Amino acid sequence: MSFKSLILKGARNGLGLIIVFFDWISRPKAIQRSEADQAKAQLAMQGLSLYQFFACPFCTKTRRAIHKLGVVVDARDINKNHQHRSDLETGGGRVKVPCLRIEEQGKVRWMYESNEIISFLENRLQLAPQT
Repeated sequence: MSFKSLILKGARNGLGLIIVFFDWISRPKAIQRSEADQAKAQLAMQGLSLYQFFACPFCTKTRRAIHKLGVVVDARDINKNHQHRSDLETGGGRVKVPCLRIEEQGKVRWMYESNEIISFLENRLQLAPQT
C-alpha cells in the first residue's frame, strides 16, 4: 500500500469517526410506542440485516434512522467479520454498504442505497401504529 493511499485511508477513517461522534451527541429521540405496538414494530424487522461499516457516513445515516424509528435491525459490520463481507459479496453481488438484506417468504433481496433503505423501513413500519 502506498503512502498516499495510507493517508487517504486514515483521513477517511478519521472523518468517519467524527461523523459517528456527532451522530452520538445529536441522536434524535426514538419513537415511543405502547408495548404491544413496539412488539409489532419489532416483528416487522424480522428477516432484515444491515450490512455496514461502523464509520461509513451513509451507514451512520441509516443507523440513525433505524434508531429514530425505535427498532432494532441486525447490524453486520463487514470490516469486523470476514464472513459477513463474503455473504454480502456473494449474495448481493458487490461489496458496497450500507446494504439491507431482506428475507421474505423464502426469498432474499439486497437493497444498497441509504435513502431507499430508510424509505423501505419507514413504509414497513406504517403497519406498526404509534401511540
